[in-house]
Amino acid sequence: MRDFIEILSKSSLFSGIDEEHVVAMLGCLQATTRHYTKGAFILRPGDSVNGVGLVLAGRLLVVREDYWGNREIVSYVSPGNLFAEVFACIPEASATVGVVADEECTIMLLDVRRILTTCSSSCAFHALLIENLVRVLAQKNLMMNEKLGHLSRRSTREKILSYLSAEALRQGTESFSIPFNRQQFADYLSVDRSAMSAELSRMRREGLIEFRRSQFELKNVGFL
Repeated sequence: MRDFIEILSKSSLFSGIDEEHVVAMLGCLQATTRHYTKGAFILRPGDSVNGVGLVLAGRLLVVREDYWGNREIVSYVSPGNLFAEVFACIPEASATVGVVADEECTIMLLDVRRILTTCSSSCAFHALLIENLVRVLAQKNLMMNEKLGHLSRRSTREKILSYLSAEALRQGTESFSIPFNRQQFADYLSVDRSAMSAELSRMRREGLIEFRRSQFELKNVGFL
């Protein structure tokens, strides 16, 4: 675990806690690490969730699939970030989404009961740990509300522009990369890939955007 201590100390869950104390807390939280190959499911819908997951290396996709196998990407999880924390905090809840390795990855699982309940050793940083977890939950709620805003747009073009506008504002530049390939981008916006690709091409011909793979540039901010 010490190989990942820098990632842990900079993670959203351990923010504000120095490396020495992070190491000491891992035993208290019954931390375990697991390795997954690309495409492997870490969590499937219906699974019971007892631990909060934290990505140490690689990237995960949170996905939702219907009965016929149509996939929607709910979000992605990069190193230092948490997943399954909502389900873990509700003992009777089971997972309603899947979590799949988008690439080879290493994750850490932490006993959520040990996070929410102060330990017998009265760790000085435990209150901060709980505060960090609450902050993560609040941030995830804001992210989901933002995504609902994209999906509520009526047309494929409006959904694309809503997302690209939000990313430009978040990254503070008109030229930026997005964390999805073309199929993943379509799955995230819940649109048909062919229709989305055609719309992107039309927008480029109209001089609104430029793009190459996952790199985008907004050419005319007035249209937003």
